[in-house]
Amino acid sequence: MDHHSTQHSVSVAGVIIDDQGRALLTQRRDNGRWEAPGGILERDEDVTSGLLREVHEETGLQVEPIALTGVYKNMTRGIIALVFRCKVIGGRLTETDETRAFRWVTADGVQELASEAFAIRVLDAMHHDQAPAIRSHDGVRLLRTTQPHAHPTRRSATGT
Repeated sequence: MDHHSTQHSVSVAGVIIDDQGRALLTQRRDNGRWEAPGGILERDEDVTSGLLREVHEETGLQVEPIALTGVYKNMTRGIIALVFRCKVIGGRLTETDETRAFRWVTADGVQELASEAFAIRVLDAMHHDQAPAIRSHDGVRLLRTTQPHAHPTRRSATGT
């Protein structure tokens, strides 16, 4: 078995919420998809530094993370995403090499623009209620949990 096929990547994303309760979506240049800004965590950086770097690179904004709102696994690509609710503390929205458009959206707008697997991250952050959501997806659609006795969208930190 290829050694890399058993390895995971870790990504970080920031769901930036404005004072009207809307979330910022960015449109990626490479595939046109609408998502929360984020990307792969570098091996030598801590989670918060990676989050701040990725959000700034893709939006031009400086943000402050408020809470971890979900942990998501792309079962197809082996990527674990840590998603944080954030607020803007500086900078200004700027198109980049990776991002071609921005939109502040309500929960309905998120569902219209983003695929299910990426919309749920934003919705979980918008409706955050302390315990982070733990979910799996195939890159587009959410996958239901296969663990017995587990609630479909919430599990304890131990996975039981």
